[in-house]
Amino acid sequence: MTSIARVQAPLGQRALLITTLAVPLTGWTVHAVSLHRQLAAARRDPLTGLLGRDGYTIKARQILRRYGDNALVVLVDMDHFKQINDGPGGHAAGDRVLAVTARRLTAWAGSRGAVGRLGGDEFAVTVRIGPARRELRLAQLAALLARPVEVDGRNLVDVAASIGAASPDILGTRDLSALQRASDAAMYAGKHTGRAVLADRPHAMVPSVNGRRAGRPGTHTLGQAA
Repeated sequence: MTSIARVQAPLGQRALLITTLAVPLTGWTVHAVSLHRQLAAARRDPLTGLLGRDGYTIKARQILRRYGDNALVVLVDMDHFKQINDGPGGHAAGDRVLAVTARRLTAWAGSRGAVGRLGGDEFAVTVRIGPARRELRLAQLAALLARPVEVDGRNLVDVAASIGAASPDILGTRDLSALQRASDAAMYAGKHTGRAVLADRPHAMVPSVNGRRAGRPGTHTLGQAA
């Protein structure tokens, strides 16, 4: 009889213990899920929904490791953006332009590309595009980003973007930082031209001041002779 009582008692105790433990475990699970969502949200730009700098960097490096010479790093800077912010539509118009630009970049890059907002009106994209299609795809991007943006449901705002790109096969590196520096140099070399500029080795050698290029190397604008 005693042995039976000992068996029954632990069963009830175990059930109570499991129930007791389930409460904090469930609470922790909910907290963990909430924390994960907050961290994921923190990696996203609240205005555009794009990846922030850290999230973009992680995904861009993954693409570079996987696709190597068939990857392309692109930097985009909106032209005359301050004029849009200071215009009749104010910051609301500026925000609309940024949001539409983000959607256009995402559509161009596809679901497997990495698209991020680095800050202000600066964006970055890393995507799989082979050498044979590189020129055509960058020309398509330039045309896409030059389309006027509708604000207030009726008014159109003229927009333009400067685009610089860099590829591992041309520069001989898969290092994201090096490719972005070359893209940045190419972008500023072709500023306000309305065309994408593909970086060559001289672009990678241009010194920078606070992340900006000092000097203008020879410019190879896609669609034009070097």
